[in-house]
Amino acid sequence: MSPSTKRNVPQHNPPHPGEILLEDVIPALDITITEMARRLGFARETFSRILHGRAPVSPDLAVRLERAGVSTGQLWLSMQSAYDLWQAEHREQPVIERFARID
Repeated sequence: MSPSTKRNVPQHNPPHPGEILLEDVIPALDITITEMARRLGFARETFSRILHGRAPVSPDLAVRLERAGVSTGQLWLSMQSAYDLWQAEHREQPVIERFARID
């Protein structure tokens, strides 16, 4: 990627937002994973997959977290987007031919 096309991608691997929930939010709330999953309306297994980075924070989870008073849905989705973009930027991608410039 040339400097003129480089987007504002973090230089380090951003944490999966589930990791933030697991390491920061759940301990601060002094709640179990099972209880948080129940209160947010998720099966514990599904919620555990998110916490361990095996599933994304969905818009539904982001809204539920906001309604539960855990930051904003926009923040959770922004963190997920940053994580996803960094992962894509650092995965092997096919060679892509640039489009002609449109003026």
